[in-house]
Amino acid sequence: MALTAESPKRSHRISGASTRAGQSPATQDSEAHSAVPRWNKTDTLWTLSLFGTAIGAGVLFLPINAGIGGIIPLIIMAVIAFPMTYWAHRGLTRFVLSGKTADSDLTETVTEHFGIKAGAFINVLYFLSVYPILLVYSVTITNTVNSFLEHQLGITPLPRWLMSLILVGGLILIVRMGKDIIVRVMSYLVYPFIAVLVLLALYLIPSWNGAIFQTFDPAVAAQASGHSLAVTLMLLVPVMVFSFNHSPMISSFAVDRRQKYGKHADAKTGQILRRAEGLMVIVVMFFVFSCALALSPADMAEAKAQNVTILSYLANHFDNPIIQWIAPVIAMIAVAKSFLGHYLGAAEGFEGLVIKGANAGGKRSIGHSKKLSTATLLFMLITAWLVAWADPSILGMIETLCGPTIAILLFLMPMWAIHTVPALQKYKGKASNYFIFFMGLVALATIIYSIVQAF
Repeated sequence: MALTAESPKRSHRISGASTRAGQSPATQDSEAHSAVPRWNKTDTLWTLSLFGTAIGAGVLFLPINAGIGGIIPLIIMAVIAFPMTYWAHRGLTRFVLSGKTADSDLTETVTEHFGIKAGAFINVLYFLSVYPILLVYSVTITNTVNSFLEHQLGITPLPRWLMSLILVGGLILIVRMGKDIIVRVMSYLVYPFIAVLVLLALYLIPSWNGAIFQTFDPAVAAQASGHSLAVTLMLLVPVMVFSFNHSPMISSFAVDRRQKYGKHADAKTGQILRRAEGLMVIVVMFFVFSCALALSPADMAEAKAQNVTILSYLANHFDNPIIQWIAPVIAMIAVAKSFLGHYLGAAEGFEGLVIKGANAGGKRSIGHSKKLSTATLLFMLITAWLVAWADPSILGMIETLCGPTIAILLFLMPMWAIHTVPALQKYKGKASNYFIFFMGLVALATIIYSIVQAF
């Protein structure tokens, strides 16, 4: 999962909005009943932007959780991946489109429908959906580099406390020194990363074996994963939510398309989302299945225990120079890219919460300042470093922190709104709504399951 991208062709937004502003009510009514506008270049740009944003380093963990339970969870995931991803993002898009004004973003729409406190809650929720991901990538970059040094270079890594400090501190220093350059470079790296995933999946085809098909026997699958099929599927859902997520981009996407298409925005955003999610699911599922067929559930369990990405495990598993050297390098680039992107989002969210919290007191008004920027840097550095040093389970963090938090914002809140907000009543009662709400509850259930397991 990557950070939000810039809206394609902002000039189209402005010109589209200004044209409708000058239309008479009769013209607007006629437009509302006319055919949906034809597909154009900006629709293609948004499709590629959403597709590229969704595929990031988070995909490198999905094959592990999907393959560890055997073939049945893989088949179920292949069946539900598209509807789950498409309906969830469409629901959030429709929620943003339900705002009274054409430029109402997610927070403004929440405030409009649910009040100021709910708007503030969404700001907190957004921060909590980005910040834990930064912590996940702090652990991941440390483990990926350590694995590369030890297995590919034959070098004993530095003590973990020092290595994690160097890596996390170095990445934060890079993004603080050149924010605009970093954002531009990240946007250029998205599609080469996707191409490498596809090529690696193709390269693994000769290594496909039948080990995973033995898990049609539930007893064999349970022995490999350590869980029953039901628990395995439950733990897979938040990882799917995490890996297929591009919700941070939905607000700007919905606003942009609404300003261009007006009352046709729902139909057009649906078209764009279907194509973007279709591309994403095809690429990700091909990569997941190729990894699962080239390894075994026991291998996936070992990868989870080693707390590394699937690329690092592949590099250490196969006696193949190409995979041994290319896979970990690609993993390091992907994780570093995702870390930098989520640092920007987490830092902006943290500063926004501090400013709004301070101004809510009414004593004095504060804004962005050098002191606040320094405090944010220190908070991010210290917390990310300590978590990377502690080396908690990466998939455990995704299952109990990242996935459930994203699910509240992406799965539960829009479905609740559809059944309570008058502007969204026309979407009420559809089976897809209940499916998405159920999947959101399953993602949240992993938190309860983890607490019960801890005791």
